[in-house]
Amino acid sequence: MKKYILEVDGIQKKIAERVILSDIYLKCETSEIVGLLGRNGSGKSTLLKIIVGLVQAPNKCIRIDGISKNKAIYLFNEISYLHQDQFIPNYLSVEKAISLSIDAKEIESFCEDVFITSVLKKKVKDLSGGELRYLEIKIVLYNSSKFVLLDEPYNGLSPIMIDVVNELIKANSKKKGIIITDHNYQNVIKISTRLVLVKNGKVHNIDKKEDLVECGYLSAIALF
Repeated sequence: MKKYILEVDGIQKKIAERVILSDIYLKCETSEIVGLLGRNGSGKSTLLKIIVGLVQAPNKCIRIDGISKNKAIYLFNEISYLHQDQFIPNYLSVEKAISLSIDAKEIESFCEDVFITSVLKKKVKDLSGGELRYLEIKIVLYNSSKFVLLDEPYNGLSPIMIDVVNELIKANSKKKGIIITDHNYQNVIKISTRLVLVKNGKVHNIDKKEDLVECGYLSAIALF
């Protein structure tokens, strides 16, 4: 299977003169799950939004396989993005949301899932927070894009749903590159093949979990 490479370079962002991100370089390849860690306000979500073009940043450079893709329109079919906020309209039925989002050839396999079959006949507005989040995650992962950015995917999910989502992420990483960030850092650490810490506007590559203690992100107790 052909490998693809996403590179994000030169990203800088200020908000009210406060430097959020400074000269960020981030790389993700097909079959990688890159865990993006950092304290609240460190700029993780801002970085993902900049990558997909929802937030502007001067001099950013987004490359896929070495080809510049700086304009959001060029990334539409290349990168899927799971926003923290709901993106499926409440007025749709679950079946309609699936039919509008998933290739017709994939719908049957998409629905072979106890969590999906249990809500198929519902309206989106009638879903619980966990049911809606699960549906959104699966739709994003089933997209034909080469890369997936997941912002707070575990929010509202039950422990059983989290386990299933982790399996979905692992399965999709065989053909996609995935970048994930979540306050549930334990699951991010558990599922990631590589970890990156955003601190003081910079990106720090994490070679081992003990590095998170040295960087002041975790206490030694939190490693066990």
